[in-house]
Parts: sequence; structure tokens; C-alpha cells
Amino acid sequence: MRQPVAVFTDTEDLDPEPGAKLLADAGFEVRVAGSRDPDILAAAAEDAVALIVGYARVDAALLDRLPRLRILATMSAGHDMIDTEAARRRGLWVTNLPGTATEDVAVHALASALSLVRHLARADAVVRTGGWNADFVDPSDGSPLPRRTSELTLGLVGFGRIARRLATLAAPVFGRIAAYDPHADHAHWPAGVERCETLDALAATTDVLSLHLPLNPATHGLVDAGLLNRMPRGSFLVNVARGELVDPEALLEAVTSGRLAGAALDVLPVEPPPADDPLRRHPRIRLSPHCAYLSDASRRAYVCEPAENVIAWHRTGRPLNPVVDPTARGVHP
Repeated sequence: MRQPVAVFTDTEDLDPEPGAKLLADAGFEVRVAGSRDPDILAAAAEDAVALIVGYARVDAALLDRLPRLRILATMSAGHDMIDTEAARRRGLWVTNLPGTATEDVAVHALASALSLVRHLARADAVVRTGGWNADFVDPSDGSPLPRRTSELTLGLVGFGRIARRLATLAAPVFGRIAAYDPHADHAHWPAGVERCETLDALAATTDVLSLHLPLNPATHGLVDAGLLNRMPRGSFLVNVARGELVDPEALLEAVTSGRLAGAALDVLPVEPPPADDPLRRHPRIRLSPHCAYLSDASRRAYVCEPAENVIAWHRTGRPLNPVVDPTARGVHP
């Protein structure tokens, strides 16, 4: 009997070996395409039943070239790289990793927020260029002093797993925590987090605005000039979700004008950013290379848990963490 084939697309900074071993032990032939190129993926996975997806775009055109495919397992909580409606129409399962890096991303967001509020990057630059305390207290560029966090509001846009974990971590640090999420379960809204009825209301009273939303047509470009102009002057933005949530030109204008005192971005509209991207050069924008999810524990989980989704589907007919369930509409994988 022919072995079922599972293919990893692009693995970027992840080592697919632990996940590949789980699949091989479960009876799969495993291939690592190591690419986002649709032609390479189509050739590597032409007979595959399972595709384990990193950042590669899997659209209807690629799915048409993979006739044996039955399940797509993402190596992330997000699944915007997959055309889920096209997958649903074809009767395919799509899975994600809803809680694999919750703690890691929440901690990264908090660390980013505190670094901005405490001006740690500027403090580091003062020392490295030969300055000391007086140069930090009275900088030549007129930068303000760090602010006391117990007098500040942390605002959360989206209130899922990561944002709720961040709220718990930040509660002893910030004076007020508020959130906006029209889709959250209001019946189980935690005590200590103020619920805002509108995004504008949250933005207008927030000193640090942290984004925790999926990317979809409704959220694309959500943080635009209008929203940024509603934020208090001297506030900060943190984005550990998806780069396309933010209008980059509006962000640059807000930071340059002083409307925002700074921003910390772990995600960008184009990754990696081109050398001439102005976001890379702005002195008050802090960047990290889409690594908020990364820890010693998550690095292994991000390849093993997609493999476990595929193995569960192969053995039982149902994966562990489906986000597209073709059986819900009477279509069987």
C-alpha cells in the first residue's frame, strides 16, 4: 500500500525534523519543499494528501494543482495565508495552532510596550555614543522623559487568547487596561479589564495600543490615519499580530509628527522589508523580525503540532484544531 505524502512548504527559521519524524513514524512519506514558490510547491506536493504551511500563499490556483490534497495544517495561529473558502469548496480541512505561542507573543508585546514607555533603545544609544545620565534626561532632540506605567492605559484591540494573557501579565504594571473586541464573549469578560464599545473610544483613551487581531478584509488597514489621530499625543503603538493591519504611511506620519511617541512592530506588510523601507530607518520605530512567537519551547511545537493535526486526521478522520471543517456542510474529506 502506498504511503500517504505530507509536504512542508517554507519552514523559515524552524527545523522541520521533529515534525517530520512524527509523520514518518505514523507512516507518512515526508518532503520539505523549503519554498513559497507555487511552482516548486506544486511539483513537491503533486501527490500529497497533507500540506504543512508556513508563510507560503496557498490560493485557489495552487489548490487546483494539488488534486490529492485533503488537509492543510498551518504552522501558526493565523491562517490568512490560505484561501479558506477555496479550501472549503474543495472539501479540505484547514487547521491552525491556536495556543502554541500564546505566552511568548503576550510577553513579547509587554516587553515591547515597556521598552517604548521606558525609552530603552534611546537609553542604550546614549551610552553607546559616549553619553550618560544628563544626555538622557535632557536630550538634544527634545525627547520626553519616560512615563510612569501606573499612570498609563494599555489598550488591547482584539481580546482573544494572546490579548487576555497580556492583560493578566500587564495588570500589576499598568494603571488601567481596556479592550475592544465586538466578537469576544462579553458574558465571560474578565474583571479588571474595561470593555470599550467602539475602537474609537479605546484609541482616544489609550497610552499604549496593542494589536491582537487576525488579518481579513475587515481588519486590513484598520489602523489608519483617522484612528491614529484619535490617540492621545505622545502615545505608542505595538503590533505583534499582522503587518497589514496598519497603514504604514499613516504610521510614519503619526510618529514623525509626534502624534505617536513611537511604535514597536514585530510584523510588517512586506517581510522581510526592502532595504529602502522607511519603517526601517525611523529612529522611533522599533522592529523585530516576526519573532514574537519564538522560544525554545514554541520552536519545536510549531512543527510538531501541525504534524499531530495531520496524524489525528489520518487516524480518526478529524484533526485536533480545525478552522475549516468540510464535514460541517456535508462534505467529507
